[in-house]
This record gives sequence, C-alpha cells and structure tokens, in this order.
Amino acid sequence: MSSEKKTVLIFGGGLAGLTAAKRLTDKGFQVKVLEKREIFGGKVSSWKDDDGDWIESGTHCFFGAYSVLYDLMKEVKTDHAVLWKDHQLTYTLAGGGHFTFNTWDLPSPLHLLPAIVKNGYFTFGEMAAFAKSLIPLALKRDNYPPTQDHLTFAEWAAEKKFGQRLMDKMFRPMSLALKFIPPEEISAKIILDVTETFYRIPDASRMGFLKGAPQEYLHQPLLDYSSSRGAEFKTKVAVDELLFDGQEIKGVQLRNGEILTADYYLCALPIHNLNKVLPDNLKQHDQFFSKLEKLEAVPVISVQIWYDKEITPADNVLFSPDGVIPVYANLARTTPDYRSLRGESFSGKTRFEFCVAPAKNLMALSKDEIIKRVDQSVRSCYPETSKGANILKSTLVKIPHSVYAPLPGMEHYRPTQKTPVRNLFLAGGFSQQLYYDSMGGAVMSANLAAEGIINQSRKN
Repeated sequence: MSSEKKTVLIFGGGLAGLTAAKRLTDKGFQVKVLEKREIFGGKVSSWKDDDGDWIESGTHCFFGAYSVLYDLMKEVKTDHAVLWKDHQLTYTLAGGGHFTFNTWDLPSPLHLLPAIVKNGYFTFGEMAAFAKSLIPLALKRDNYPPTQDHLTFAEWAAEKKFGQRLMDKMFRPMSLALKFIPPEEISAKIILDVTETFYRIPDASRMGFLKGAPQEYLHQPLLDYSSSRGAEFKTKVAVDELLFDGQEIKGVQLRNGEILTADYYLCALPIHNLNKVLPDNLKQHDQFFSKLEKLEAVPVISVQIWYDKEITPADNVLFSPDGVIPVYANLARTTPDYRSLRGESFSGKTRFEFCVAPAKNLMALSKDEIIKRVDQSVRSCYPETSKGANILKSTLVKIPHSVYAPLPGMEHYRPTQKTPVRNLFLAGGFSQQLYYDSMGGAVMSANLAAEGIINQSRKN
C-alpha cells in the first residue's frame, strides 16, 4: 500500500459492517460506514423504548461454536459479558411436561450419551433409530451435509425412517429456532451441518446470553474502537444504487441524491436490500450478481412479555414444539441487566422473550392477536405456575425480511465475499462461510471480506 490511506465505503451498520470496519481500520484503511436506520446492529440491534426498557430485534443466543465472535469481543474487551449457561437443551410441552438433553464433560461423541439414554421423553429405540440415521454423518463428517442440499430435512428424515415424534418434538423447534422455517422447508444440509458440529465439538451447542443489551456490550464497543482510530459512522443515510461503469464501481448514489466515492466498496446489507442497490448493468455483467435474486429473506417476529409472577426459574434457553414459541427465555433470569420494568426492579417475576415462528402467516395479524397466541402458548406449557399471572407489558417486533431462507438448492446461490468486480466486496450471513446467517456468520463473513480488500489493495 502507498503511504496515502486507501478508502473503503461500507454500506450497512449491522454486525458484519461493524466488524469489517474494525478489521479494515486496524489495517490502516480510511473507513466510512453508512447505515440507513437511526441505530446500528442490524438483525442484532437493540434500543430503549419510551419506558426506558431495552427492546431487541430477536432472541440472541450465543452458541459455543461462534469462536470468531468471541475473538472479536476479546479484542474490544467485552467477552466477559457473555454469561454461559448449563450445557443442556430443555423442551417445554403443552400440558406442562418437559424433557432435557443433558451432556457429560467427556470427549466427543461421549458427551452426548445422556441425551440419547436418559432424556426422559424419547424411547431408547427412537434415539437409536436417530443415531443410526447419522452413520453417514459420522463417517463422512462435514463432507456429507453438502450432498443432501437437494432435500428438505423432513424429506431426509423420512428416507432415514427415524420417527415422526422426533421430527415434531425435537427437530421442529430446532429448525424454527435456527432459521425460522419448519423442517418441511429447510434444507437438510443446514440441520445436518449443525448436528455434525454439535456432534464433533463438545462445547459447540453450549449457549450463553449477554448480560445486557447488544448495543451496550457489542455494537457500541465496536463503534468506539473504530471511531477512536479514525473510522466514520453515519446514520439515516440510505444507499440508492451502486454506480458501475462496466469494469468497476465508480461511486454510490445515496437516496438524497449525493454521490460518494472510495477505493473499495463493501456491501454489508441483508440480501433483500443488497439486491435493491445492485444496478441492472451489474447484474447483466456477471451471473454472480444476477443469481443473488434467487435468495429470499425470512420474516421474523419477536415478542417480549413481562408477567407479574415467576412462571419458570429456568436460567437458560428454552424450546417448545407446541404453540407458536419454538425458542424463548426468561430474561429476568438469563440477563441481569434486564431485571427491570420501567426503571423498577423486576426480580422474582418473568420477562419472557420469544421467537414467534413460523412468522409467514402471522405477519398480518395485529399485535394484540399475536400477544394473545403467545400468552396461550405460555399458559399451555406452564398450566400450574401461570395461574393468576397477569401481563404487565408486552412488546412486538416484526421484521418482514430477516435471514436468508436456506431452502433446498439455495447453497448454490450463496456468494463469496470477493466478487468479480475488483473493488466490490460483500459481507453478511447469506454469503459463504461456516455459520450461515447468524452472529457468527456475520463476523466470519466480515473477516473474509476485509481480508479480500486487504489482499486486493496489495495488488494495486
């Protein structure tokens, strides 16, 4: 690189954009990040409402597998804010029943033995049938899932004959928790990839929660770090279109009519917004860009409900195959900074946060109707402890376009971070990396995109 700093424009101030800004600033680039919203964080954003309570865009669980995310947090000195929970997965059932998959502190795959032999719900025969279906995964490891991308997970399970009860009670909420779509829609590759990782790496399925808001423990530290090193961050700035001259990006036109230029351009936008800013002549230039239109985004609904009594003391993520709450948590237990309501102490009560899925057929419903359905699911899972519980407050967040939909055959359309255009790069969970559309995926994609820009700058 010459002594003059190379400039990079980053579009999108989500976790991918903020991570890329740090990586590039560390390497001496002059970075500017443009975010169309008033807040940063994208799909992991959080903000305070009029009551002073933190609201999140979704239920954000920190899987042990996300090593790149924890490396990033260590660099900005916030890794202490991840509170790791007991290594177990608990499922709550209509009527008040539940079962738990525990683990042992043993090498893989012995750490999973308790889940197979004493989960308290599935028979040994059911679990043995499931274990048998995973023989190809055990033999071929990560080479096996890509061969199953042509099937939905439900189709794959039917071929393996491991039982409908396992599908309905264990894998349905898992599928909805991971990607917000059911087993009848999700690619078998996705579930098998996750299963292989959990099988191979003992701590991969362990989960944690931030001690408070992502804005305070993730995004603001990244903003402060990069800003102190010269990066610029702009909110309420929307990109209208990239300007492509047939060979490279010559600038970007903003929605207000202004045109900005840089040496390199990094799109860290969700897939539906990325497709909007790519000009027709760029899509026609190379099928790398035109095939991105095959990727669709999934709608997501997140609900918080404060109850005036403690419905469950569980300090962990919870799953439910029944009703509309496939994954949820009592934040009054998991997240110390959230033990309040309107500024008052909220200990001994319940502050649930739910992923409501599948959301596709619920998006048109009113807030009151969705809250009613969620409350019904809660009371169904906790018929005794929810008696007499009153709702003190509820919030609803609808995101029409969230993570990309990992349907069968979509893997072929996921792009690399480096594009055929010399000075254009992509970041985001939809792009090719290990963790799909997740916090880990956002960080890994940003690492790869930043690495691509750094390498390209060395060639120029």
